[in-house]
Amino acid sequence: MIRAPAVLAAAAAAAAACAPQAPSTVDQVRKIADEVIPKVEEAVGLTFRLPPTIDVRTREQVERYLIHRLDEEYPADRMVHLAAAYRRFGVIPDTLDLRALLLAVLAEQVVGYFDPDSATLYVVDGTDPLKIRLVLAHELVHALQGQYLPLDSIMASEGPNDTRMAAQAVLEGQATLASFAAILDAEQLGRLGNFWRDLRGQIRGEQEQMPIFAGAPLILREGLLFPYLAGADFIQWFQRAYPDTHPYGPRLPRSTEQILHPEKYRAGDAPIDLALSSTVGDPLFEDNWGEFETRLVLQQLTGSESLGTAGALGWGGDRYALYDAQGSDALVWWSVWDSPAAADKFAGMLQRHWPTRAQPGRRWRVDRLEVDGRPAVRLVDAPDGWVGWATIPDVVIR
Repeated sequence: MIRAPAVLAAAAAAAAACAPQAPSTVDQVRKIADEVIPKVEEAVGLTFRLPPTIDVRTREQVERYLIHRLDEEYPADRMVHLAAAYRRFGVIPDTLDLRALLLAVLAEQVVGYFDPDSATLYVVDGTDPLKIRLVLAHELVHALQGQYLPLDSIMASEGPNDTRMAAQAVLEGQATLASFAAILDAEQLGRLGNFWRDLRGQIRGEQEQMPIFAGAPLILREGLLFPYLAGADFIQWFQRAYPDTHPYGPRLPRSTEQILHPEKYRAGDAPIDLALSSTVGDPLFEDNWGEFETRLVLQQLTGSESLGTAGALGWGGDRYALYDAQGSDALVWWSVWDSPAAADKFAGMLQRHWPTRAQPGRRWRVDRLEVDGRPAVRLVDAPDGWVGWATIPDVVIR
């Protein structure tokens, strides 16, 4: 869940008419920030409690920061096991160095970021002049959020992946919309026609022109774009539905399902928190996917975006774990669903397509079960001799 601070900046060409010359000193960056700050405050509807700290960093300094943050969130053992889980699900190639690719993708894109630890907004020295004002506006929104929210605890790696992704979508979605509102006047927005549709297409188009990003696996590409695009869609809906408040605190969405389907957010359809039993010892790694990334797992498995989207509808909660198995690993994935029909569809999709993941010396099974009366599906993929086949880890609702 390392945030890619420059994803939105790829669309800065849309704001070319109002972009200044590229700043080369801290004083010049701060001067532009002084012009943008009141516009950001107006766009967000909050004011800075303290003047934001702004600085310039070389690309080498930024890359060292990215390494530090990635290693802090995913220490070596955790990164190894996360990569192993991704390989077992088939969402990354067996030979991929996940850590190296993440660093390369982020380094390719970064032009500015807000560091919650130091409460400082950094701009990369030598940033394209067409991007600098938008980058400042976007990151100033994060600096403003940081004065009202405990950003580090919200994005803590100990929390469920899906909950963190939903929170990230709120933060990035708000920054996406507010930054453009801050730098473009009504006339400029009007000249862009269907602004948001065009912007979405431009972001995707610009991203695909970045060779490292364009060559990354689907789970990484879409995972990086989701908070900006789906997050902005959710924030637009939230501003219409709840114009007098912000999606913070108790109003913070708890799942990507709520981001993708705001009507479920309004109805209070919270994700079901599952906990795995320990019949075969502690897992090497465990987490959840959520509706959005379950879509991507299914899309990768079936080769179809529409099948992936349909198969994840009705998601209610999930938990997967990777266990040690005689020098290999065993995967157990439980999910609960809103209806028997949704669970049946998901189970059927796994039954039809998981055989493409079959490997010699391993076996797999998909079971359509129940958890506390809720429709559930369990997938197991493990070596033939795994002791857990006799007592497959169960789940309970917490």
